[in-house]
Amino acid sequence: MTNIDPDNSREWAAQAYALLKKRQEEQKQELQKEEEQKQELQKEEEQKQELQKEEEQKQELIDTSNKEKIFGQAETIAETELGEFDDNFTWSAMVLAAQGKKINQISIDEIDWLTKLRRGLEETRKGFVTELLDKLGDDPLTPESLDDLETLLIRADVGIDSTDKVISSLRTKLNEEVLGGEAGIKFLKKELKLIIDKPIKNSGTDLLVPQKGKLNVWLLVGVNGVGKTTTLGKLAYLSSKSNYKTLIAAADTFRAAAVEQLKVWGDRSNVDVISNQSKNADPAAVVFDAINSAKKRDIDLLLVDTAGRLQTKNNLMDELAKIKKIIDKKVPDAIVESLLVLDASQGQNGLKQAKSFAKSADLSGAIITKLDGTSRGGVSLAVSEEVNLPIRFIGAGEGIKDLRPFNSYEFVEAMLADK
Repeated sequence: MTNIDPDNSREWAAQAYALLKKRQEEQKQELQKEEEQKQELQKEEEQKQELQKEEEQKQELIDTSNKEKIFGQAETIAETELGEFDDNFTWSAMVLAAQGKKINQISIDEIDWLTKLRRGLEETRKGFVTELLDKLGDDPLTPESLDDLETLLIRADVGIDSTDKVISSLRTKLNEEVLGGEAGIKFLKKELKLIIDKPIKNSGTDLLVPQKGKLNVWLLVGVNGVGKTTTLGKLAYLSSKSNYKTLIAAADTFRAAAVEQLKVWGDRSNVDVISNQSKNADPAAVVFDAINSAKKRDIDLLLVDTAGRLQTKNNLMDELAKIKKIIDKKVPDAIVESLLVLDASQGQNGLKQAKSFAKSADLSGAIITKLDGTSRGGVSLAVSEEVNLPIRFIGAGEGIKDLRPFNSYEFVEAMLADK
């Protein structure tokens, strides 16, 4: 997996762990100093208030209240804690090392994310890699073992087309040379990565990020229940954290709780939400207002939450087309992305949704959510191969930090990680 000698991998990871531990302790000490300074300032403020008249006291209380809100925003998202030095840490460190990271470049957030991704794909892996390795052992791959692999791939919802492509490549490889179990897994990783990377490379954009100097509008579409609004909230946090000026348009006016839900996410990520509380408000009108606001504020990224819909709901699909017309008219030079949110646990149903939306919604990418705890993580490959959709982000947890830009290498390594 890496260019590091396997015998030294745990020692290398241990050095990375020690460095992160030291860094975290220093950060805790710094935060403690800041907290003490903040408390001192608050004490001084209270003493000033006691010496002033009643009206001045009221004004000072308002000011203090505002300061407390600012402090509260900074503390809303808890810092990631360094976990135990275990196999998950070692594996995560090695994945980062294989991508060229040096020991002093590894962060706790990266380790935490990879650990969650590996754990999230555990159910997929259990019925796939574990069973495959148990069947293969140290024996070379045979035509019979390929039949077993084919069954396991389909069971993991990798999809018929992707499975056929992988098995065909393996059969060709077996005609050329003998492959043991470990070499077979290595070759399998390579083939799966090729499938996932193809639509990403075809798009001409390896990593989807807002382009500076223009308004970027990302429309999130999908059926109800896939985690669309929650995903948008996490995207807002990720964008804001990455120093992009971000705004949210609450254009899902058909679901009563959607606007309130988005406002909660907006507060957590310190991103404003443009909405219309009127009953049966026009979604396109909300987008219109949001674009005006985005232009005035010089916003980098406008995230638009749209109503959950199926391709059979013509009125909702027409509404989506109306929103796009508004965008084209108001900001013709905007960079627009239509991102389909899919629930990985829905497996082949999710694949059907992707195929339907691809025909009617002019999609430019997919976001795979709820990878944690499902045995159907292979559906990501089916979306890549059968719908030709580049996967842009994946979610593997319920926390605000548990959505990350998609990395095919990390995904395949997590999906096929051995014991």
